[in-house]
Amino acid sequence: MRILIIAMADSIHTVRWISQIADQGWEVHLFPSIDHGMMHPDLSDLHVTLPIYGERKCSRSVKISGFPVYNDSLARGLSLFLTKAPFYRNYQINRLLRTIKKVKPDIIHSLEMQHAGYLTLEARKRAVGRFPPWIVTNWGSDIYLFGNLPEHEPKIREVLAACDYYSCECQRDVLLARNFGFKGTVLPVHPNSGGFDMDRIAALRAPGPVASRRTIMLKGYQSWSGRALVGLRALERCAGLLQDYEVVIYSATEEVLIAAALFQRHTGVRTTIVPRYTPHQEILRKHGQARISLGLSISDGVSTSFLEALAMGSFPIQTWTACADEWIEDGRTGILVPPDDPEIVEQALRRALTDDELINTAAERNYQTAMKRLDRSALRPVAAEYYTSIVKG
Repeated sequence: MRILIIAMADSIHTVRWISQIADQGWEVHLFPSIDHGMMHPDLSDLHVTLPIYGERKCSRSVKISGFPVYNDSLARGLSLFLTKAPFYRNYQINRLLRTIKKVKPDIIHSLEMQHAGYLTLEARKRAVGRFPPWIVTNWGSDIYLFGNLPEHEPKIREVLAACDYYSCECQRDVLLARNFGFKGTVLPVHPNSGGFDMDRIAALRAPGPVASRRTIMLKGYQSWSGRALVGLRALERCAGLLQDYEVVIYSATEEVLIAAALFQRHTGVRTTIVPRYTPHQEILRKHGQARISLGLSISDGVSTSFLEALAMGSFPIQTWTACADEWIEDGRTGILVPPDDPEIVEQALRRALTDDELINTAAERNYQTAMKRLDRSALRPVAAEYYTSIVKG
């Protein structure tokens, strides 16, 4: 079987999805939906088509078609220049059409909608002859947020009308896709992260009751979607309960780095910034040492950091915009909060900081949920079945 995946080549989410089918013996091709001149170092066993790429850091099992410049900064600069050129969009569409003609894939799969999905749609409009069966996978906010924006709604409807199969990780997004006019086949709802090696997870969790842990994890995104600054404000409002705690911030943006330094100075609460590009195993270990994991955003699918907290025993406080209600019982195995109200987030934190029974009971129940729904060995066959069921017809 030949599969052409259209996705962000430098994204860990792309790597995690492809890794689920790496042992099937299929011929997998990756066409980058955005040209950054970079590939994720964990890619392996596939073909990648890039116009320009920098220093090779991925496995030698990756076969690359493109022009090497052997310098990351130069590759990024040239790729940025290329993407800003007026001819770039047509160039990218035509390059994808040539790739489809050359590869002759049995299935085309676009991971994420606003770049990969829109690009595939334009290629499909220009394709001559039969277009291969097309799977669209919804990432994060692709429909939930962007579907409410006037400049995106018509394009989303076009994508969903043109594709044959739809996959997502929230039941919420199945209903949204139907409301946006999708009439094809919905594939099984499945975490895009591919789940976890549960034996490895168990080894990374700190021993003893979770209520004895004295770390709080905060996802550090502050952007069009992330609301880490709201989390820091909420933590500051209950600083009197945190004197024995350490606040650990990961994936911190520049604004959050400044706010975290001020938070530590004003409250005296020990605050640690996890460096960017810290190995995933270390992030998991830190969730496994945390009493509470706090993640705030105005929109998401099933947040990977939320699932990590669930599996590692850390009590999740998560915004209700991220499908967490499909995994936890609000007030019992986690707490759902609004993204922009530090007072309500503070109330959730105070309860989680003072109720040991809540924390320990939630950790036990959430681990059982993770064993049932996040075991990588059980999820891999589901991902593979996406493709085999389509080819079988």
